[in-house]
Amino acid sequence: MTTNIMLAVSGAWFDVAWYWYVLVLIALLALGCRSGFVLIRERQVGIVIKRFAARSLPPGHLLALEGEAGYQADTLAPGLHFGYWPWQYRIIKVPVTVVEQGEIALVMAADGAAMPSEHILGKRVECDNFQDARKFLLYGGEKGRQLGILTGGTYRINTALFTVITSATAHEHGMLPEQLLLHRVQSDMVGIVTTLDGQPIAAGEIAGQSIAGHDSFQNAQAFLDGGGSRGLQEQILLSGVWNLNPWFVQVEQVPMVQIPIGYVGVVISFVGKAHEDVSGVDFKHGDLVNAGHKGVWVTPLYPGKHPLNTRVMKVELVPTTNIVLNWANRTEAHNYDSKLQSITVRSKDGFAFNLDVSQIIHVGALDAPKVISRVGSMQNLVDHVLQPIVGNYFRNSAQDFTVLDFLGARSARQVDAAEHIRTALGAYDVQAIDTLIGDINPPAELMTTQTDRKIAEEQRKTYETQRAAQEQRQQLVRQTSLADIQQQVVGAEQGVNIAELKANASVKHATGEAEAIRLRALGEAEAIRATGDAKAQAYRAGVESIGVQGYTVMQLMQIVGDRIVPDVSVTGAGAGGNGLVDGLLGLMLRGQNQDQKAAGKN
Repeated sequence: MTTNIMLAVSGAWFDVAWYWYVLVLIALLALGCRSGFVLIRERQVGIVIKRFAARSLPPGHLLALEGEAGYQADTLAPGLHFGYWPWQYRIIKVPVTVVEQGEIALVMAADGAAMPSEHILGKRVECDNFQDARKFLLYGGEKGRQLGILTGGTYRINTALFTVITSATAHEHGMLPEQLLLHRVQSDMVGIVTTLDGQPIAAGEIAGQSIAGHDSFQNAQAFLDGGGSRGLQEQILLSGVWNLNPWFVQVEQVPMVQIPIGYVGVVISFVGKAHEDVSGVDFKHGDLVNAGHKGVWVTPLYPGKHPLNTRVMKVELVPTTNIVLNWANRTEAHNYDSKLQSITVRSKDGFAFNLDVSQIIHVGALDAPKVISRVGSMQNLVDHVLQPIVGNYFRNSAQDFTVLDFLGARSARQVDAAEHIRTALGAYDVQAIDTLIGDINPPAELMTTQTDRKIAEEQRKTYETQRAAQEQRQQLVRQTSLADIQQQVVGAEQGVNIAELKANASVKHATGEAEAIRLRALGEAEAIRATGDAKAQAYRAGVESIGVQGYTVMQLMQIVGDRIVPDVSVTGAGAGGNGLVDGLLGLMLRGQNQDQKAAGKN
């Protein structure tokens, strides 16, 4: 019980003590505000102004380094500070300076050493990114725009000395917020840099020489300490993101140099190391230098993309494929021959005519720098080398031939031209592949005469051909007629032979017939005689046998038996005649009559 009472008493005492402690603290703070206590929060900076002091600031200065009256170089960090009596000091609490990521901030100093006349930006000194104003002033920081910049982060800046320009306050200082972004060089691009501060460019130069150690212009002070010049720079920025002070550099982005397939690039540099000719004693019409020197680089650029500063270098594209050049009313895609026209020549017989010519050339990759060193460009090669060589050759050679001879010996002229031009171009390290003669346009009046003559000759040949054809046709007709007559003669001869043969045959046939008839007549006569003799013998035998009357009757009966109707009717004997005898005689007469008719038919 006693313990509890004591705890209760001690707890009450503690509560009362704590209460009085808080009251005292509040009172002290209130008193401190009036008697020199200052509280600076975490994201604040305390700017101190001293109302009066024994010494005043030197003329031209704004911040005090040794306790003079005015703005003090030292600021108050976060926390509780004592001794800053209100009647002697004024404390201005400002927010910390914040630079967003991906941005930069520029700084202007209101106090510091005078800037040299040859510079426009204050040199960079070691001052903890402008957070230590005392170091800035003691180490020779200069008044005005500063070379140094602030990158993304939070800074405690004495705003009495430094004015910080961020993207949020850019318009208040006549700038664009985009100028305070990190500078980004796109891929396949290069940044051409122009510096706004530094020494003047040396006489005879068009750009500042390369300076080492400035981290691609991000360390402006290192650039100036290394002797960098203001103006166009030889060095470039490659693709990437860079912290660049827009008061110090300006960047123009241009595409990389692209060398297409079938070409090489010959670099003509107007800046670089001192000129040192490496072409050798045999190369007498130009000079070549190594890469990085001023002049025509001995090594060409091969197909691809190359990061070059095209403001201080020129790249001449040289085709490594065959190039066709036309001295005619047509132009190739490369346009090197756009100024070339048909070559007007004059022949030995005084006629002027136009000649179309095509020249094929080739420039080797390793020979390209030599060609450019001699003539400067491919167009100059065409205009100042090829055009006079080709044109003069044909003008000179045409004077040795008449128009007709030139036309007739075109192949020979082409071979001679190719050999001459090949030798002439070889002196320029250019290969002449071939020379081709195109259309030849002789005078119209000459061609009219030649055309008329040719037409007459052709007509004469035509007439001769026609005459020969007629003669051949006549000969053919004659031969045909002779052949026809010969056929008839042969036919007649054959007819005569056939007739003779027929006549002989007829004679022989007739002779044979006659002999046959004679023999047949003799045979028939013999047969008739034999028959008659036989019949006579038979009749004689019959008569002798049976008598005349009886034999006759028998014969009549036989005949009657052979025929139903008798050929001769025998009647009885009339007055003064014998009927049977008369009938027999009639039959005999009839038989003789039939024999005669048969002989007449044969």
